[in-house]
Amino acid sequence: MSFLWYILIGMVAGFVAVRLMHGGGFGIIVNLVVGIIGGVLGGWLFGLLGITAGGIIGSLITSVVGAIFLLWIVGLISKTMSR
Repeated sequence: MSFLWYILIGMVAGFVAVRLMHGGGFGIIVNLVVGIIGGVLGGWLFGLLGITAGGIIGSLITSVVGAIFLLWIVGLISKTMSR
């Protein structure tokens, strides 16, 4: 059951992050991947800062922050490569 929660949280986090970064969205599969990678990245970043977040809301916040960071990095890379 926890695997399904990771998938659902990843989907929601990817969707929220794309909307907050003023993107048009990339489709449900890419939003899911962005959310899951964002969850891992957010967990790593929060761990470096010594921040712990528990529960579903904490996991969602961690995933959204990580997904936003991921989209920001991808945006920087794509701007650099298009020059």
